[in-house]
Amino acid sequence: MDTVKHNSLAWDKKVEEEAVYTKAVSAGDIKKARAGEWKITVTTEKQVPRSWFPQSLNGVKVLCLASGGGQQGPILAAAGADVTVVDISKKQLEQDEMVARRDGLELKTLQCDMTDLSAFQDEEFDLVIHPVSNVFVEDLSAVWKEAARVLKDRGILISGFTNPLLFIFDDEEDQKGNLVVKHRIPYSTLDGLTAEEIEAYMESNQTIEFGHTLEDQIQGQVDAGFLIAGLYEDDFGGRRPLDQYIRCFIATRAIKLESGN
Repeated sequence: MDTVKHNSLAWDKKVEEEAVYTKAVSAGDIKKARAGEWKITVTTEKQVPRSWFPQSLNGVKVLCLASGGGQQGPILAAAGADVTVVDISKKQLEQDEMVARRDGLELKTLQCDMTDLSAFQDEEFDLVIHPVSNVFVEDLSAVWKEAARVLKDRGILISGFTNPLLFIFDDEEDQKGNLVVKHRIPYSTLDGLTAEEIEAYMESNQTIEFGHTLEDQIQGQVDAGFLIAGLYEDDFGGRRPLDQYIRCFIATRAIKLESGN
């Protein structure tokens, strides 16, 4: 089963359906970013603290990793960064390209898998922005290793990811407002489904998601050569029942440290 290809097409469909994470920033947002009034998110609601970024973005080489949709990349480009956006979805990348044309931005895009950044050289970037998206890959360690490889020494990785607690609950019941524990972590959308159910799910063109352990999310970054230097939590903004009890998203700021530094 080629989950990368499947999720690529599923995200193309989300763009066609105008799902929330496919909606590009406005021309007004770009104008503010050019004036120094910029902000981005890598989770759902909270803005990434400005203190997590270099003091100036002018000339900073940024990789927006699995970050298509015309959101983070265009804002950072308008703020002066040299931005490359990668994503598995062609239509998500077209959102970034649309904003770049509309607002006269210099911005590069590349369709590729977040676990394989072989198109880029070692230590090519100063900053990697990785919003909630590794939920769509099974091998999380490859994401962290590739991010570390393409970052310069002391480069910064700002990433958002899902607290695995979200995935232990029955999704259908959750939509009704009921929290019913059903799944184990690590988790896959296809766990426990029959062959017929898997076939039906694949034909529905919904994304295949993976619930990774916190150890794989946080210690995985450390194992790849990062020092965790910041962390905050976020939620659905009150749109999901679990918001009453816990925040289901985490953002981390990590610094790449060469061995011995």
